[in-house]
Amino acid sequence: MKLYLYFIGRPKDPHANALAEEFVTRAGRYTPAEMREVRPERFDLWARHPAARKIFCDPAGRPLDSAAFTKLIAGAERDGRDLLFVIGGHDGLPAGWAERADLLLSLSALTFPHELARAMLAEQIYRALATLRGHPYPR
Repeated sequence: MKLYLYFIGRPKDPHANALAEEFVTRAGRYTPAEMREVRPERFDLWARHPAARKIFCDPAGRPLDSAAFTKLIAGAERDGRDLLFVIGGHDGLPAGWAERADLLLSLSALTFPHELARAMLAEQIYRALATLRGHPYPR
């Protein structure tokens, strides 16, 4: 399994982005993980990752607690299926993307800057992997 965390739009706060990068680096100890900016007009997620499970962050998505999120990661590992997460830009996801997602995920009912959403999602990915490996971090 490989993990991809893609985001739309340039990060404005280098500190928040550095925090997200730190958690992606930590997650990379357990499975290959990558975070990067994508430009929807130049990047076809479905052609590049046809078999990956596509999970898009959206305020109208399904909320998961950390235990349910860990089960989602465990299922992908068990199935050997890549997970691809997308955080939309200031205007949300590009037109037509939400309908093509395997899962719409709500990170919170609260509104956060996109840089902070990246950090929160990256931390939950690391938390899930650490939990599955019995690492003491999630205590």
